Amino acid sequence: MLKILDRYILKKFLTSYVFVVMVLVSVICIIDMTEKNDKYLQNKLPMMEILAYYGDFALYMGNFITPLMVFITTVFVTSKLASHTEIIAILSSGVSFKRFMRPYFVGATLLAVVSFFANAYLIPNSNKSRLEFERAYLERQFYFDDQHVHIKLSPESYLYLKSYNNSSNTGYRVTLETIEGNELKSKLTARRMKWNREKESWTLYNWQQREINGMEEIVTKGNELDSAFNLLPKYFENQEKEYEALTLPELDMAIADLQSRGSETWKEYEIEKFVRYTSPFAILILTFIGITVSARKARGGTGVQVAIGFVLAFVYIIFFMFGRTLAEKGTLTPIIAVWIPNIVFGCIGVYLYRTVPK
Repeated sequence: MLKILDRYILKKFLTSYVFVVMVLVSVICIIDMTEKNDKYLQNKLPMMEILAYYGDFALYMGNFITPLMVFITTVFVTSKLASHTEIIAILSSGVSFKRFMRPYFVGATLLAVVSFFANAYLIPNSNKSRLEFERAYLERQFYFDDQHVHIKLSPESYLYLKSYNNSSNTGYRVTLETIEGNELKSKLTARRMKWNREKESWTLYNWQQREINGMEEIVTKGNELDSAFNLLPKYFENQEKEYEALTLPELDMAIADLQSRGSETWKEYEIEKFVRYTSPFAILILTFIGITVSARKARGGTGVQVAIGFVLAFVYIIFFMFGRTLAEKGTLTPIIAVWIPNIVFGCIGVYLYRTVPK
């Protein structure tokens, strides 16, 4: 009987989840397409290219809303069972409440594993084409407008630019210093530098280099100099949400690279990394809360419990955004900040579980 019951609940759980996600993602895609239709017409985009974009967009949104949709699905399925007094009948037959929850957690674990690997490898690859499409057709042209840019190229090399024009791949008022310990070994200055696509290197114009060796100093000058230091024009391109297009191994490499350059943006990449690890646990925690909050037979029927589920989902989103903001500002370390929603809701789940009639 228990195996039949397990299959019954598991089937309801998974089919309801697939149905809810498909409906919600379809609605989101239709609304998004309606809002952006003018831009599609302006750019004269073929339908196949638009559909390919929404294929990537649907994968991204489906995985993004999975923890909350698992929660809503759990509340819906459990409240239905409760309203038909099926849960009372199951518990009266001698099945413990812990045993009753087993098929839910089997389904939630399956979804958590699929979600993790999708978020780690599949979704980032589809996000590469999604972000490229959005930057090409939907967003305004990006201009790098930072002033007085400092970049750490290596442990001993430091680059300074007064400004940079990403349209022409040209930097102005360039200074490249090599420092060993506390000693300045060389200093290269140039009026400007420009990326040479053919040579895949930077050409420095009106340059001067000082080589320092103890008390000796050698100064050389010239009009043009090709230099292949460790910097690509991509560094000055639009990097917003670039971490979404990186797999977990690529995220680790990007974090190490940004830290070596002295860039503060590595924190955003580390936050994204920890979010991908916490998301599967969020699915399990929200499933646990969903069962406990909807296992009672409510007077108002299923609608009341589903409404409570939406409220708790909304509160979860607030805690998630709050934790991410604290991490981005440096108030908390990323790993602690992204775990705040799971810790808070885990405690809520334990409390609710103790109040459920078993």
